[in-house]
Amino acid sequence: MRWIVLCVASFMVLLGCKENYTPKPRGYFRIGFPEKEYNRLHGDWPYSFDIATYSKAVENKGALAQKNEINIVVPANRAKIHISYKELDNNLGKLTEECRTLAYKHSVKASSIEEKVFVNPDKKVYGTIYKIRGNAASPYQFYLTDSTKHFLRGALYIKEVPNYDSLRPVITFLEKDVVRLIESTSWK
Repeated sequence: MRWIVLCVASFMVLLGCKENYTPKPRGYFRIGFPEKEYNRLHGDWPYSFDIATYSKAVENKGALAQKNEINIVVPANRAKIHISYKELDNNLGKLTEECRTLAYKHSVKASSIEEKVFVNPDKKVYGTIYKIRGNAASPYQFYLTDSTKHFLRGALYIKEVPNYDSLRPVITFLEKDVVRLIESTSWK
């Protein structure tokens, strides 16, 4: 009887060791994205644009906040589009150079920075978009102006450690919101 139990147990152990265990590679969580829908920005701002329905505009009230400065917050993705505004006073060159400098400060971590000129003569909106690839803190920055009175600067920030490979789905998703914001901008 002992032999039978020992043979059956040995057979089961040998049968159980047949499969090789291979650890699974490290993966990332699946990210679900809502449908794209947009509403016009509400508020008494000198500018107006479309924002996604899953985001909200919050006035920046920090110690260093300036007039007409807001954040478009996307809580589900821990992201925000920081918007700052200034009235032009013969300082267009200085402000555009500041924006370019801020964008290129990310070149230390960026693998590339792509500049794209934006022109909408119907609404008198002109600007430059900086698409920053790599492990930079801000994957998109831009400025918009009418060249005479208004100057708006924006930057997308995601509140995570910059890892371009894992954040790429979120960046790609939010890119459409940034583009819609830029294309729908008008001055009041």
